[in-house]
Amino acid sequence: MGKADFLSPKAIGNRIKSKGLQKLRWYCQMCQKQCRDENGFKCHCMAESHQRQLLLASEDPNQFMDYFSDEFKRDFLELLRRRFGTKRVHNNIVYNEYISHREHVHMNSTQWETLTDFTKWVGKEGLAKVDETPKGWYIQYIDRDPETIRRQEELERKKKQDLDDQERSAKFIEDQVRRGLDGREPEEAPLFTELKRENEEEKIAFNMGASSSVAGPSKPSSLLGPSALKASAGAIAKRKEPSSASESREKKKKSALDEIMEMEERKRKKQQSASARTEFWLQPNIVVKIVTKKLGEKYHKKKAVIQEVRDQYTAVVKLVISGDKLKLDQSHLETVIPAPGKRVLVLNGEYRAAEALLEGIDEKKFSATLTLDSGRWKGKRVEGVAYEDFSKMA
Repeated sequence: MGKADFLSPKAIGNRIKSKGLQKLRWYCQMCQKQCRDENGFKCHCMAESHQRQLLLASEDPNQFMDYFSDEFKRDFLELLRRRFGTKRVHNNIVYNEYISHREHVHMNSTQWETLTDFTKWVGKEGLAKVDETPKGWYIQYIDRDPETIRRQEELERKKKQDLDDQERSAKFIEDQVRRGLDGREPEEAPLFTELKRENEEEKIAFNMGASSSVAGPSKPSSLLGPSALKASAGAIAKRKEPSSASESREKKKKSALDEIMEMEERKRKKQQSASARTEFWLQPNIVVKIVTKKLGEKYHKKKAVIQEVRDQYTAVVKLVISGDKLKLDQSHLETVIPAPGKRVLVLNGEYRAAEALLEGIDEKKFSATLTLDSGRWKGKRVEGVAYEDFSKMA
């Protein structure tokens, strides 16, 4: 009987039946063949090719089991890294997504009998963090990629730099306070003593004036001479005239206060920009550079333009030279810094998605100065923008 035509109903029905997942008991891992029913599986077991595979496996069964175990471990961890990143997720969720692929390696051909045994083994080997809860086992991938480690070190360095800035600002405030107190006489606290009478018969008298300690009849003001009046008038005038030293001290105090207020304003703006930051930075129509070596030297260090952003962390890029299209993760790309005077797009922080003009680059601080050219910040000059927070526009 001849083979059915490609567009015949029987051929179409066979293709529909062969799609998707089928029963595991009719799958031969050695031959990697899926049978549709029990009769087909029986015929496959009696086939000569299957018998040859069994003979090869009987010679060294551990070699085949190790091969399938390595394949299962590599594919499972790759799915965990690409799909969930470093998030904590239930192991069944990852496994169900893994087995949805038709050509996956089955668990019964590996050295682990159950998914729980595999999860425990992964945690013991240090490939991922695992923990047991009443709802089951959870798994979290440990990213040891050099690029990820480098980014984490840069973040730690920035945090340390921020702490150093806070310490410097606190020291600066102390210096301003110390400068404001220079030249001022320290005020001595009044000394209070207990009232004691040495002689019980002696009368205690208080004089409200400053001339004598014993109370006496007060003199009328008409008895005061003209010299005394002139002296008192001169003292009052002298009290009213501010000295140049006090004026300069007040100016110093005002300038220090202004500097402190400016510093607090800068600190507040810095905190606002930090709160507006996100982990993802991909934006369409920007130029990026491919930094991963997993695709070979053909694409390493090549520039591309982002055509589409998917799930915030994945981008479809088109190479500038060859025109090839690739789907890459955010960790495999880096921003491109153009020459001064070119247009860039802000990718993170308070001014995210704003177009700007690159004014200059500070190579020591790995930052740049931008002039915003769109939105409500048009014309505003921003200094100290990190390299990873903007990129050249396509």
